[in-house]
Amino acid sequence: MKIRPATKKDIPEIVQMIANDKLGQLRESFQNPLPQEYYDAFKNIDSDPNQELMVMEGDSDKIIGTLQLSFIQYLTYQGGIRAQIEAVRIHEDHRGKGIGQRLFEWAIQRAKEKGGHVLQLTTDKKRPEAINFYEKLGFKASHEGMKLHLL
Repeated sequence: MKIRPATKKDIPEIVQMIANDKLGQLRESFQNPLPQEYYDAFKNIDSDPNQELMVMEGDSDKIIGTLQLSFIQYLTYQGGIRAQIEAVRIHEDHRGKGIGQRLFEWAIQRAKEKGGHVLQLTTDKKRPEAINFYEKLGFKASHEGMKLHLL
């Protein structure tokens, strides 16, 4: 298995994984051809040095996992860097095989390499399995998250 930066050709497989759960089905538009908005978003992510969209390939070079890692520079914590994990997905055929743990081990190491002092994520409260997984990795529910949807 190999973790590498995503390429434009990976976008359909990534979006398919993101759309392949009960919450993703409500907000994503996986179709063929894929809507241009996904490619536009990839172009922005790919051109930003503080964003890393990663994929994990299995033995047959098939994408079996993905996550996006963002680095946020700010003034608190004496000008610290906060790493944020988003859009973690494991292909349904590969869940329960340690793929997610390997992706997170990579992300933790990468955040340290980039000088991050904290690695954070948000997850929907409707995903108890994900919450349990993150807690087993050492993540703590230390803050109350809030969102204001603008669209």
